[in-house]
Amino acid sequence: MPSDGLTTRAATLRQCAILAGGLATRLGAVAADTPKPLLPCGDRPFLGWLLRELARFGVEQVLLLTGHLSDRVEAAVAALAARAPRPIEIVLSTEPAPAGTAGALWHARDRLDDRFLLVNGDSLLDGNLAALLAAASDDDPAAVVGRIALAEVADAGRFGEVTLDGEQARGFRERPHGAAGPGWINGGIYALDRRIVDALPPEGSLERDVLPRLAARGALRATRLPGWFIDIGIPADLARARAELPGRMRRRALFLDRDGVINRDDGYVGSRERFRWTDGAREAIRAATEAGWHVFVVTNQSGVARGHYTEADVLALHAWMAEQVRRAGGTIDDIRYCPFHPEAPLAAYRRASDWRKPGPGMLLDLLRAWQVDPGDCVLVGDQPSDLAAAAAAGVPAVAFAGGDLLAVVARHLHRGAGHGSLDLGAPAMP
Repeated sequence: MPSDGLTTRAATLRQCAILAGGLATRLGAVAADTPKPLLPCGDRPFLGWLLRELARFGVEQVLLLTGHLSDRVEAAVAALAARAPRPIEIVLSTEPAPAGTAGALWHARDRLDDRFLLVNGDSLLDGNLAALLAAASDDDPAAVVGRIALAEVADAGRFGEVTLDGEQARGFRERPHGAAGPGWINGGIYALDRRIVDALPPEGSLERDVLPRLAARGALRATRLPGWFIDIGIPADLARARAELPGRMRRRALFLDRDGVINRDDGYVGSRERFRWTDGAREAIRAATEAGWHVFVVTNQSGVARGHYTEADVLALHAWMAEQVRRAGGTIDDIRYCPFHPEAPLAAYRRASDWRKPGPGMLLDLLRAWQVDPGDCVLVGDQPSDLAAAAAAGVPAVAFAGGDLLAVVARHLHRGAGHGSLDLGAPAMP
């Protein structure tokens, strides 16, 4: 496992392009004046759930590739951004005329990062996207243009299958008429190098015209992502999304203290040079991600108030932590830190704050932003203040006295969910 994040390409991709310009002809009247990604599913548009998932894995800018009813998409941008649990910039690239999925990306070519995600705006794969990001960061940049996520479905006949040779995508094939059954299909999520622009036509289909050619020349890799998959392209699946998606996106959450739980507490750790992972920390976060849990970090950082390091140092360290975790195949969904202390040497940070544990402010803010039930969470902390903050927020907690963090976390990941039903096993510290 890389130790510094500098010798390989980053796993975290900050930009995601979303294909949002389809005509939705198979949905009929329900999508006559509403773009497919904006169709409501529960308390928000389908696109709102998709943005929420992307934010979990580090996406900070979304480039909406629009065409049909683009004015409706543009009108929804402010509300979508406001509803996202993390800050996200949303911009539009509108094709001048219907150009297909490949053409939509071609028209946005001057706005693409060197490496970026591309996702379909009408499908969602509830899987561990970090597994795709980690694998893509290890791909040979000279040989591989992109990596595709594969979803397993009960009936691959409607979608067609991806043929593989190990992790190398060899081609795409339709099933013979009537040949139903499970299979691995294109999950509509891609980690791409900007060099794909060289293979794009101004008009055409990414799925039919571009990906097969990349596969034929050995430039396309694939990652199987187990998980629930939905494509809202037909009325029956739109109805299923409306019935199932909101519930599936209400996740349980693992709260982790930082110093003494994720990293060894060597006293005011403000740089990666002084940061030492605890045993099993990255593995624990990966296991929680794979189990479908949010992972949140909540940490007092009075080192800022004491002048040992700055808030910019904290943010840089946390970005490095998140990158290292994604390279290990997990994700830290969100982080809260408190730089204040009532006796701080620095006047700017000298105040009492409900965010400073044992206050519950950091936990409450994350519960609100991500709409998590406190009873469906567990906090792991090493100090009485951690556990007091959890109690004040209504979050079950367990004491961490050192050792392998994965062993502690694994006991809780597959327990029953719902209103405090987590079996904590170990008692909380008084």
